[in-house]
Amino acid sequence: MFINELSPIFREFTQHPVSFVGGFFSGVLRLNLADDPVKSWLDKQIRSNSYTSNTTDAHNGKATGPQQISID
Repeated sequence: MFINELSPIFREFTQHPVSFVGGFFSGVLRLNLADDPVKSWLDKQIRSNSYTSNTTDAHNGKATGPQQISID
C-alpha cells in the first residue's frame, strides 16, 4: 500500500532524473525560482535548449490564448 502511494514519485524520477533531483533540492533548500541567481541560471538553460521553442507552439497555429471548444 505504501509503495502505491510512492509510485508516481519513482516514475517521475526514472523519466526525468535531473529535473527531479533539481526540483527536490530546490525544495529542500527552499530556493525561490524568482530570485536573481536561480532565475538567471534558469533563463540561460532555457535559451540554450533550442528544441523547446518548437514544442511550445500548438500544431494548429492557434497558441495565442485560451481556445473555445464545444462538446456534443
